[in-house]
Amino acid sequence: MVFPSRRSRRPPQPDRQDPDGSRDPDGDGATEDPIEPITAVALDAPGVDEEAVVPWSMVVGDDAGPVVDGRGRRERSPWLVTVVVLVGTFWVASTITILAVSRPLIASDLGASVESLVWLISGPTIAVALTGTTAGKLGDLHGHRRVYLAGMVGATVFVVLTATAWSGPSLIAFRVLGATIGAATGPSSLALINRMFPPERRSRALGFWSLVVAAGPVFGLVVGGPLVEAFGWRAIFWFQAPLLAATTLWSWFVLPETPRLAHVHFDVQGQAALAVALAGLLIGIDRAVAWGPAHPWVLGCWALVPAGLVAFVRIERRVPHPLIPLGWFRNRDFSVPVAIGFFVQFGYMGGFILAPRLLTEVRGLSADTVALMMVPRPLTFAIAGPLAGWTAMRISARATSVFGTISLTLSLVVFALVADDPATAAVVLALALSGAGIGAAQPRLTACVANAVPVADLGIAGATQLLVAQVGTTLGMNVMEAVEVVSSSSSATTGSSFSTAYVVGAAVSACGVGLSLRLRE
Repeated sequence: MVFPSRRSRRPPQPDRQDPDGSRDPDGDGATEDPIEPITAVALDAPGVDEEAVVPWSMVVGDDAGPVVDGRGRRERSPWLVTVVVLVGTFWVASTITILAVSRPLIASDLGASVESLVWLISGPTIAVALTGTTAGKLGDLHGHRRVYLAGMVGATVFVVLTATAWSGPSLIAFRVLGATIGAATGPSSLALINRMFPPERRSRALGFWSLVVAAGPVFGLVVGGPLVEAFGWRAIFWFQAPLLAATTLWSWFVLPETPRLAHVHFDVQGQAALAVALAGLLIGIDRAVAWGPAHPWVLGCWALVPAGLVAFVRIERRVPHPLIPLGWFRNRDFSVPVAIGFFVQFGYMGGFILAPRLLTEVRGLSADTVALMMVPRPLTFAIAGPLAGWTAMRISARATSVFGTISLTLSLVVFALVADDPATAAVVLALALSGAGIGAAQPRLTACVANAVPVADLGIAGATQLLVAQVGTTLGMNVMEAVEVVSSSSSATTGSSFSTAYVVGAAVSACGVGLSLRLRE
């Protein structure tokens, strides 16, 4: 249900009622079936970047007041709902990477190998990508409030279990399961926000959503190490558990119900086929760096990709209720922004993973200094994201996307040019361009996808966009790092290998510039 702002209220409309008694208040095919239970829940991977800015100023904006829904009932303010889901999503996302930089200390405490604990990051990343579409579709079928709350409860439970882990395998299992269930908040939070605003105002809210969804993992990455050293890794989760529980309770009282689809069944076969293809792709990419691209297990994983995709297309063409309607990809308004997101995330996250290494290995800077030099990137992201949303009524989506993709591409070009001698000014410029580019483009692209599909399909549409972006993230980080490693053996200087990797990233990101020119207004 889309709740109009105070400036565009419509008089209450009578409910539409199907012969079976289920209600369709919006007339969009989304009917409320109060007795159909939710059957399962999974998640989508929020992104992996930037620092959080809690948008309290939104609450007192011109759209901050309560609205009246189609039944004449007084509802919560759209901005209050937005703040609640952003706070919850931020805390859930931060758990994914909070242990990433503390593997040696954790391995020593649990008697595990440091190498095995690499799955504290790889495991959740792959798991959430595999099940994101499940969460989005379940939200569309059974209500996004239910799925969001289930994700919050699951995240809280597994945070407690993580604090009690007794071995390396148990810790990895709890982290993977917690991230998988908890990140169901990703597509559901996106769908809840999109339902609360009319299409012309979605970009404003999504500017904050993209920032906070990207903030959690980096928050965990930045604070994880110091907190583990100061208090021990278990204390972090004992501290986090009550915060998640309190946010869950807050969400319970604030979040509105969303319509449910009666007589529509979940596409289990399509989800299974898609999971096979994604598992082969993501595991193959992840292990290719460690084992080599010609390793038999890696080749076997990659062989699953075409087999899974062919099966997925065949299933989606014949089932009455497909997981992802294939016709969406023939619609330029949907497919172009989704594809742009892939190319943007490839260069953005590939550059993100290489920048600290460049500053450490080429300039010999300490970890504290490197962290300080990385500040311009989240800072410009925090400014550009909300700003792009607030200017959505004045600047076209095409112009914003072109600016964002060009800015990101230029940042990678700057890194490539200065890799042999990364002076502070050049690095700050490149990082600022990167943050400004992704911050400007992401909320507008997300709004374009939401506006291209029916309201009843906002969950699966958002999950599909996030899934494609996650594939771009995984490919960008692994491919650009692999290019740097391979080229280092033949490079005359250390910086030359980084330059080659950044050139590859810039070339891929430039494809996003070309696609941005095809965005329709």
